[in-house]
Amino acid sequence: MNRIVVSLTALLLALAALAAAAFQVYSRQPLTFPGEPVRVRIDRGLGLSAIGDALAAAGIGLPAWQFELAARLRGDGGRIKAGTYVFASGLTRRALIDKMVRGDVLLAEVTIVEGWTFRQMRAALARHPDLGQEGAALSDAELMARIGAAERDPEGLFMPNTYRFSPGSSDIEVYRQSYRLLKRALDEAWATRSASVALATPYQALVLASIVEKETGRDADRGRVAAVFTNRLRLGMMLQSDPTTIYGMGAAFDGNLRRQDLRTDTPYNTYTRGGLPPGPISLPGKASLAAVLNPPPSSALYFVARGDGSSEFSDDLAAHQRAVDRYQKRRGS
Repeated sequence: MNRIVVSLTALLLALAALAAAAFQVYSRQPLTFPGEPVRVRIDRGLGLSAIGDALAAAGIGLPAWQFELAARLRGDGGRIKAGTYVFASGLTRRALIDKMVRGDVLLAEVTIVEGWTFRQMRAALARHPDLGQEGAALSDAELMARIGAAERDPEGLFMPNTYRFSPGSSDIEVYRQSYRLLKRALDEAWATRSASVALATPYQALVLASIVEKETGRDADRGRVAAVFTNRLRLGMMLQSDPTTIYGMGAAFDGNLRRQDLRTDTPYNTYTRGGLPPGPISLPGKASLAAVLNPPPSSALYFVARGDGSSEFSDDLAAHQRAVDRYQKRRGS
């Protein structure tokens, strides 16, 4: 009997020693890496065995079975987050699993700039090296349907912003997030609009905001630019916006807007057609949405660029013509 007790005690001590050694390896011994940094992508839905295989395939000195066993003993079977991870030397088994449970993934980013057209947005996403290109082969209408949008024309319907994502993510996710942000911002701005705004629908506000975005050289002038166009719409005056006319010219615009171009009719030529153009001409930001839905009090009907990014505002045509003569002469001198 004593022999059995002694044997069991020795076995338990040996197992305890092995457990202590294993814990030491798990929590303190650094893993080996083939190089630095090591990047590993974990896709959604992978089980522990497949994750262990992905780590081993990347050259990390952690056998797949050890990773799976450790994760199961920790109760982390369903807690590891998908994404792209970057691992470097000095990392222990424990720290590696902690990192994956936290979802401490590598994030890339892409910036969509206020005033860009949708075509420019598509080009920026298409050339991003860390984005999967699911949307690249789709037409504009197909892309809109893919992200769940009711609209077919995408212009103006995406929010300029910096978007962060895990490398390898689909471009569709960026489009979807940007579309939803714009719709939310438009709804919020429309809900707080001024009673004096001469716009019938949120989409009309989006159209006007896209024009203000292209016409504003300095943020300080944004509200006054919006007020000029609001006043013109209220009085039934033509908007006479160069950017809308340029947008309507499409590929025919060579960088030089001529008098003949202002007389050539297109749906977007606000020198030949009254009211708003049929759709947005750019991707407006929140500031332009706020400006057109809550423009400051102003009687100005005209503005002209001073040449330094700011604008000169005038209440009547005579004053405007004097300002045009002054600043055009200055630019020509």
